[in-house]
Amino acid sequence: MKILKLHSWDLAPKEAMAMQARLAAGIVREDEIGEVARVAGVDVGFEDGGRTTRAAVAVLNFPGLELAESAIVRSPTRFPYVPGLLSFREAPAVLDALQRLKAAPDLILCDGQGIAHPRRLGIASHIGLLANIPAIGVAKTRLIGKHEEVPNERGAWVPLTDRGETIGAVLRTRKDVKPLYISIGHRVSLESALRWVMACLTRYRLPETTRWAHRLASG
Repeated sequence: MKILKLHSWDLAPKEAMAMQARLAAGIVREDEIGEVARVAGVDVGFEDGGRTTRAAVAVLNFPGLELAESAIVRSPTRFPYVPGLLSFREAPAVLDALQRLKAAPDLILCDGQGIAHPRRLGIASHIGLLANIPAIGVAKTRLIGKHEEVPNERGAWVPLTDRGETIGAVLRTRKDVKPLYISIGHRVSLESALRWVMACLTRYRLPETTRWAHRLASG
């Protein structure tokens, strides 16, 4: 798998914000996705009081959702925690983990935001762009945007908007549980992103991709 080298990771926070704004122009918000047989979940945890980044990628067969392959990378944490700059802290280790897979996934579901981000480049978009793989942001909490109440039924969703733009969807994956915040990462439309997330669900709030990746990242 070839990772595009579009920028340095050794940036100050202000430089990183400017880079996000530039890279956002390259995000494809329409479907450019072929047949999906391998869908990956991505999650990141921290060890040693935050000094070590632990990135996990879990690849599941689709549609069976059985674990097919996984990779875990531990690397020194080199970027501070800055709201809105999560990808500069976590993505280098994730990309390293992706490169350790025997075969590239056809689709990535990231535990984090896609374009539902102040500069329209959350970690799902950043990883999707650099890996050139269709990606979806599947976040447990809202970073920005406004939305109406989501109907309390499985599969119900409402638009997430910011400054007059639809930046994602708030999806109820199970009745009586908190919704998830779904957004375009790269090369997947919002409508398709919602369908893929629902297709990766079983009886839990989170898709199986996220559950497997979280299990690996948490150790």
